[in-house]
Amino acid sequence: MIPLCATPSSYTAAVERYLTGAGIAKSSARIYRMSLTTWGWMLAGEPAPTGQARRGAKPPVFPLTTIDDPALPEVLAELAAARADEMDADTVNRELSIARKAIGWWQRQGWIESDPTIGIERRPAPPDRTKALAEEQIAALWWLDVSLREKTFWKMLYESAARADEVLCLNVEDLYPQDKRGRITAKSGAIEWIHWQSGTAQLLPRLIARRTRGPLFLTDRKAPAGTPTLDVCSEAGRARLSYRRAEEIFEENTRLLGNPLASPEDIEGLNGWTLHRLRHSALTHDAEGGTSTPMLLARSRHASVRSLERYARPGVDAVARHVAERDPAARRKR
Repeated sequence: MIPLCATPSSYTAAVERYLTGAGIAKSSARIYRMSLTTWGWMLAGEPAPTGQARRGAKPPVFPLTTIDDPALPEVLAELAAARADEMDADTVNRELSIARKAIGWWQRQGWIESDPTIGIERRPAPPDRTKALAEEQIAALWWLDVSLREKTFWKMLYESAARADEVLCLNVEDLYPQDKRGRITAKSGAIEWIHWQSGTAQLLPRLIARRTRGPLFLTDRKAPAGTPTLDVCSEAGRARLSYRRAEEIFEENTRLLGNPLASPEDIEGLNGWTLHRLRHSALTHDAEGGTSTPMLLARSRHASVRSLERYARPGVDAVARHVAERDPAARRKR
């Protein structure tokens, strides 16, 4: 056993020590590792790969004490600025926040002294313009010709209004099918529950088959060497489906739904929907249906009403129905 106070031999080892020693929730560990891997290239003085180049790219190996190099802040600021020009503000700010949390933890362990990110400013994030999907669009989603895994995953996201990363972290042993609920670990590390309906309940047995434990949503291929044990199904030999891949599949399959006037031949360059819109839509439809604020808070697992506001805003169709139902002419006809 290596004592926690011993300085790790490399940056990669320091990342793993941080993820296990700082109490990072299982549902957040994958995102934290990806962000810290991205920062690893920049802390080593190299541009972080993006797009397809990021897949399978091996992070650089360097001593953690490299972070204390007095020349690093200037180099890092240039690399971070170049990356920020290619990424959205939310991603850039999230990755910067994760890097600073890790660096602060390493400083408290006495492994490093300085914070080279100190001069890097957060990017102004645009206001949340996420729009809920109409109920007709949700209905069209279920008619898509996709695999059982995607059908189950999308149905569970909508019916539970849970975050995609939380659902992807579910293991078979976390499920309580008879109660139509599952146990997740929240960002704070607390145990919480998500609940689904009959649509998900009907699909789950086929997805699980005879498996008794391991990740619920699996990749199509065998897990590559070096995949963390917790992310591998020992019975199937396949790895846990990643958020990045799940998002790509959803976006690709919803391009035509998101652009109904485009022809199938012209959708390659168009954008589909994001996974977050399923959660957003579920909570919005609940609000439109008259669900109380306390129940919406419990369902979304937000800590405050203010955090819930952007989800509980009625959509265009709901406003149209509201106006039509109160039209004097329509009342006279009834």
